[in-house]
Amino acid sequence: MILSAAAQTQAAAAPAAGPVAVPAKIAVIAFQLAVAQTNEGQRDFGDLQKKYAPKEAALKTLSDEVDNLTKQLQAQGASLSEGERANRAKVIDDKKKQLDRESEDARNDFQTDMQDMYNALASKVYDVMQSYAEQQGFTLILDISQQQTPVLFASNGSNITKQVIDAYNLKSGVPAPPPAAAAPGSQAAPRPAAPKPAAPRPTGTH
Repeated sequence: MILSAAAQTQAAAAPAAGPVAVPAKIAVIAFQLAVAQTNEGQRDFGDLQKKYAPKEAALKTLSDEVDNLTKQLQAQGASLSEGERANRAKVIDDKKKQLDRESEDARNDFQTDMQDMYNALASKVYDVMQSYAEQQGFTLILDISQQQTPVLFASNGSNITKQVIDAYNLKSGVPAPPPAAAAPGSQAAPRPAAPKPAAPRPTGTH
């Protein structure tokens, strides 16, 4: 009884153990780049370009028509009557308005499809990134995709962009696109510009 009481007294007197500090292990990732450069991202972007190729060709034809009509009016303007010049100018103006309207519609449709494609893929890439970070013991991952990123310096060894791309490609099973395939971001006018979406903001379990 005496020994038991002494042991309890010593245990009560001992300071309580505080939380154990875990060393921070931080990595950075260019998340948007990772999403775009996965095999699946390159494949889907290529499919999106093919989808809008006919519309792009139609806009190019209309644009060339406007240019040709404008040049003809400039060259023949002096020999035309005032009424004819006015009629031709109206035709050109109407076609310009049509071109602007259809270009804007195509741009908006493209950006919407691009955003939907990115969001769907980004969610899956995020899950792979999270699993990779947990396996490697990272306690914090910083996204350096944005121009206003607070990260001023990061060593090459802390950048896990390629590792996440490789991990996702392995999981998805999507083969690499052929070398001739266009990479995301390589667009020629008047193709609508791709949006620059921010990295997803995970909700729920993320």
